[in-house]
Amino acid sequence: MAWWQILLLTLYAGLEILDELQVYSALNTPVGAGLIAGIIMGDLPTGLFIGASMQLTVLGIGTFGGASKIDATTGTVLATAFSTTVKGMSPQTAISSIAVPVAAIMIELDILARFANTYFSHRIDHLIDQDKINYKAVERNVLYGAIPWSLSRAVPVFIALAFGRGLVQTIANALNGDLLWLGNGLAVAGATLPAVGFAVLLRYLPVKKHAAYLILGFTVTTLFSVLFSSIQALGTGLSQVNKGFTSIFNGLPMLAIAMLGLALAILHYKSIPLTKGAAQTTENQSNNANSDSDDEGEITDDEL
Repeated sequence: MAWWQILLLTLYAGLEILDELQVYSALNTPVGAGLIAGIIMGDLPTGLFIGASMQLTVLGIGTFGGASKIDATTGTVLATAFSTTVKGMSPQTAISSIAVPVAAIMIELDILARFANTYFSHRIDHLIDQDKINYKAVERNVLYGAIPWSLSRAVPVFIALAFGRGLVQTIANALNGDLLWLGNGLAVAGATLPAVGFAVLLRYLPVKKHAAYLILGFTVTTLFSVLFSSIQALGTGLSQVNKGFTSIFNGLPMLAIAMLGLALAILHYKSIPLTKGAAQTTENQSNNANSDSDDEGEITDDEL
């Protein structure tokens, strides 16, 4: 791994958490991390695969208030870097053996960064209590609070990239040698983690209330997948028989599926009654539904 790759990934790790706390662009998500890390490491498909897998894994995970959550973005950065440079480490193995453990460990560093910020908070309180408030100093200390957040991501990423490659290579050799059974298990676990993310998400979505949309989406996606796969297979066969056949048959356009879902969401949103009386009726119905033990655990529209 080149020194400039370590530097760029370290800088990205330090900046992405600030982006998450302020601007919140798409570049601070696991998919964004996979894109950036894939470009830096020169293997964009691997970066996007790991980033998308981690994004799906944490679909149903969120935070409220000042709670900490697993840092899938940092895990994606390290998993992409090591998967592309360590011989014998597949993306699936990198997800389960690097991305997920790192994401969990980063909870502790996230808490440490929050505690470190109390120092600047006390300095601001002290400045405000003075007879003549130094507003410039208050502004500086507010900005200084970004330093612990940035270092909580940049420092561990730098240490791991600069000094951890040998350890990861040793682990990869072991997983492909005497511990091949464990390596295969980790690969399977990494491939199934996105399904776990979907399961967590469905657990907290009002699935029973909108079961029709779930069934419709699953059916349409399945039908389109079979249809486009058959067309691709037919086109490939024709091109092998007739060399002059140059037509290209594309796969399933996921953008079309997403647009279909967006259209259904718009129709559902427009069907929600907007009058005060209708809204009150809807709220009462929702409260009655929440009292039913069958709906335990679901988050309804009124709770969001």
